[in-house]
Amino acid sequence: MFYGNVDKDTPVLTEFPDPMVARYIRIYPQTWNGSLCLRLEVLGCPLSTISSYYAQQNEVTSTDNLDFRHHTYKDMRQLMKVVNEECPTITRIYNIGKSSRGLKIYAMEISDNPGEHETGEPEFRYTAGLHGNEVLGRELLLLLMQFLCKEYQDGNPRVRSLVTETRIHLVPSLNPDGYELAREAGSELGNWALGHWTEEGYDLFENFPDLASALWAAEERRLVPHKFPNHHIPIPEHYLAEDATVAVETRAVMAWMDKNPFVLGANLQGGEKLVSYPFDTARPVSETPAAAPHPPDDYEDNPELQETPDHAIFRWLAISYASAHLTMTETFRGGCHTQDMTNAMGIVQGAKWHPRAGSMNDFSYLHTNCLELSIYLGCDKFPHESELQQEWENNKESLLTFMEQVHRGIKGLVTDQQGEPIANATIVVGGINHNIKTASGGDYWRILNPGEYRVSARAEGYNPSVKTCNVFYDIGATQCNFVLSRSNWKRIREIMAMNGNRPIRRIVPGRPMTPRERMRLRMRLRHRMRLREQMRLRRLNATTAASGPTAPPPTTALPFPFSSTTYAPWSQEPPTAGTWEMETETEVVTELVTEAETWELGTGTAQPFTTAETYTVNFGD
Repeated sequence: MFYGNVDKDTPVLTEFPDPMVARYIRIYPQTWNGSLCLRLEVLGCPLSTISSYYAQQNEVTSTDNLDFRHHTYKDMRQLMKVVNEECPTITRIYNIGKSSRGLKIYAMEISDNPGEHETGEPEFRYTAGLHGNEVLGRELLLLLMQFLCKEYQDGNPRVRSLVTETRIHLVPSLNPDGYELAREAGSELGNWALGHWTEEGYDLFENFPDLASALWAAEERRLVPHKFPNHHIPIPEHYLAEDATVAVETRAVMAWMDKNPFVLGANLQGGEKLVSYPFDTARPVSETPAAAPHPPDDYEDNPELQETPDHAIFRWLAISYASAHLTMTETFRGGCHTQDMTNAMGIVQGAKWHPRAGSMNDFSYLHTNCLELSIYLGCDKFPHESELQQEWENNKESLLTFMEQVHRGIKGLVTDQQGEPIANATIVVGGINHNIKTASGGDYWRILNPGEYRVSARAEGYNPSVKTCNVFYDIGATQCNFVLSRSNWKRIREIMAMNGNRPIRRIVPGRPMTPRERMRLRMRLRHRMRLREQMRLRRLNATTAASGPTAPPPTTALPFPFSSTTYAPWSQEPPTAGTWEMETETEVVTELVTEAETWELGTGTAQPFTTAETYTVNFGD
């Protein structure tokens, strides 16, 4: 007989006095004081020596010599400090922000040059502890820190290659407040929700802006991509307000994402055993285009499923983790709570399995360059300390294999003709309606499946460049660099703006101007001169305000004599002003513009009309 609780809200831990082998278990529901309860009957036998022998043979004897135990916040900080002291040349500890209780959210960087983004080196991240009571991911990342440090020192070629060619970020606890609450109850007495949310009651995974719905609404109005981008979608203003319902941990994570050019990442969770990939948001049926292609057969039961443009590469990334896991793809397992949604593959699209808006995965995909997935490590959210060694063996190869996928696809550098890097240039891959941007050093990475791709690089003020890039099956991104030449579109837009965004009339040589055309020309020149004078006055006022009250007041006189009825003869050179102040602080340009027969700008050569007079305008470029 095992005695239960005296009230329905207090769980009770009951242990067998001696180890037993369960031969028969029967569970059936009953009622107690008007409440539902379960009765458990166990028919067991004493543990025999034969059973003990086989149990010892099946125990995992890891040779990694790691710290297999649950770590409190203080223990976690101490362990990270020890790893940093053992491997100071490849590790760095920093924090990405604080929790609502003021606990720091620590991160460990592992790289051959910690603290600095190296041009051409991709950045990878693992995060855990979004839900404080899902603790296995937290312990796996602490074990991964120790493993990478020890194996790097021992000369493991695979680990050394991974560390020297990748900048790795590991954040074991994004919700330290929730973990401290769940840890007080422990592995046996904790429940499904204790510590799941933050101190303020937020579910961190679903607390990000819903950018997918904004993208689909823009697609309905046919605004993508000429007016609404298909990548790096800005965060809504109402979400950034001080009184917005956003957790402080979420704000810290978003700032961290914007600061580092992550390429690939995964968040480790619990309560299920599978890998989930975007979209996590289900598209409303009313917004689904009528001409959209029918989904595959296995998705026909869910008409709201919306695949990302990178659906194929997301599936590959998910399979790379699930297939290397020791138990995730077992066909006889089934789901933890319902039927197996993965078709025995261990992977599923989030919207098909558990639709939700504003997930961390969708936000990362639509707001940054990073492809983010969710890895659910097991049905038990808080496994016992004795199980950690086996769980490490189950996930060790998967953790390494998934990190190596960051080196799949293409990479390169975008520069101008002088070799200077171009930041925020757009990389467009033909056939994939999702672009990325270059980092501050002009470097980029694009994870792609093997194949041949038409890739173009575009930047404001430059002519686009197009190349054919091949991706091979072996790990190792294909180098695909771009050199962009400057374009004159910026100058053309300025000229069109001065002309009221109307086409500039071309003067046909040999044909005299009519009085009407001459009057229109004079009016246009007057309007242009007024614009020039307004620009000059604004710049002079700005200069006066910057230099102080002693600066001379601006004058309204033009830099040269101008009259709508009196014009200089051909032999007379137009008077020139000293200088015209420009928007750039260092460059001062004086340019002669002659209304000539082809209206060429900046030639400095006067080409007469068929009449005996010409119109000369002096303005700054």
